[in-house]
Amino acid sequence: MKSSPNNWKFLLRANYNSQADYKISSGDRITNTRSIEKDLKYGIGYANSRFSTDIRYNYNQLNLGLPEEGIENTGFRNPLYPKQDIDNHILSLNQKVYFKNSKLEADLGYTFNNRKELEDVDVIALHMKLKTGNYNIKYYLPKWKNLETIVGVQGMHQTNSNFGEEMLIPDATVDDFGTFITSNYEWNTNVLQAGIRFDNRNVITSEHGTIGEEGYFGAIDKKFNSFNFALGYKTNLTDKIISRINLASGFRAPNLSELTSNGVHEGSNRYEIGNQNLKNEQNFQADLNLEYKSEHFEYFINGFYNHINNYIFISPTGNMLDANYVYEYLQNNATLYGGETGIHLHPHPIDWLHFTSSYEMVIGKQKGGEYLPLIPANQWKNTLRGEFELGKWFQKAFANLQVNYTFDQNNISSFETKTNDYTLVNLGLGGTVKLQKMKFDLSLNAKNLLDKTYVAHLSRLKSDGIPNMGRNIVLGINFNF
Repeated sequence: MKSSPNNWKFLLRANYNSQADYKISSGDRITNTRSIEKDLKYGIGYANSRFSTDIRYNYNQLNLGLPEEGIENTGFRNPLYPKQDIDNHILSLNQKVYFKNSKLEADLGYTFNNRKELEDVDVIALHMKLKTGNYNIKYYLPKWKNLETIVGVQGMHQTNSNFGEEMLIPDATVDDFGTFITSNYEWNTNVLQAGIRFDNRNVITSEHGTIGEEGYFGAIDKKFNSFNFALGYKTNLTDKIISRINLASGFRAPNLSELTSNGVHEGSNRYEIGNQNLKNEQNFQADLNLEYKSEHFEYFINGFYNHINNYIFISPTGNMLDANYVYEYLQNNATLYGGETGIHLHPHPIDWLHFTSSYEMVIGKQKGGEYLPLIPANQWKNTLRGEFELGKWFQKAFANLQVNYTFDQNNISSFETKTNDYTLVNLGLGGTVKLQKMKFDLSLNAKNLLDKTYVAHLSRLKSDGIPNMGRNIVLGINFNF
């Protein structure tokens, strides 16, 4: 429900979602893949020629079942044990102040994440409270000729506290700070963008447990710093061909899970071990894009090469602890490269018909030639879409057929298993229905229409031999009053 009287804006949205155990193509249901989600969002805003303010609050509650062997299938939709109860409170403020030739914009936010993992009615295995405050302040300098410049600062203060019987990550405090300047210069059909930024992360954790025993966490006090740059150039080679090239360095400091994990992560069905000796990820990437666009035909090709020093990744060890496969966080120099190419055809005179086809690939290798784990398989996606009108009662109608082929993933690391190829067929129908004074949007979507049995390479249930969801049909009706 939205309203915009005069300079004010109001928003209220409520959502309830109940999901039963999902069914695979054999007809069996995967016990305890059920969940119940409740969501409430409301906001208020005010704007005039001098400033605008937008305040929003979002509450989300998720009751999520965790599939594992030996669960007695009772009930239908209420999650069984083990399960997770998650509460999220998100408060945000967006403030803009307009000057004569410039603008100041600030985003302030606070998030409270309360996560519980329950093994039984009275057993709270994990209980973590994560509190995060963040800010993002940008000043848009007055435009000088064809030059536009933005300067800004960004930061975060985060605390994690444990209250359960077990710990996956320790009590910790994380502080981030970043500052940047970026400029955009345009002339004729050319655009040049450039920017630099500095980032700092400080991580402090508490010691817990006994050295050498399961559940031990050593104390950490680490700082991570990095300077980075970005440079991009866009130009029209002809009136139908656009070219873009980007060069950039990047930085990512290890997060709490990567540094400190030591326990079973039920959400991913694996025992995860962190690494306190991890360093910054530091990368350099180059990417090139070419686009051809005419009235009835479009073509694009994108390619990228990304070299990363001290790339952080989680990798299976081949061992088991607490009946779960062990994964550990490792670090090595790596390269990721690949690209995407595709077409969009809407032939004349049948302009209502659209055909798109694209191919996506990525290859990840460690220094020494070994493949990186958990890299998605290559995909070939095809969509045939028709757009038409069926009188005054059914407008903006559409029908689309998708055929997506996922290739074998044979480029795997040690202790990782291959994944077979599969083809998924999806169908969608919809449009706007007008019945006298009533008006609503109607849609019908069928995913995995042929009820294919498959396992995605990145599925966290793959190691348990659990396939992905079978045929899934969704009917949607949206009323506009």
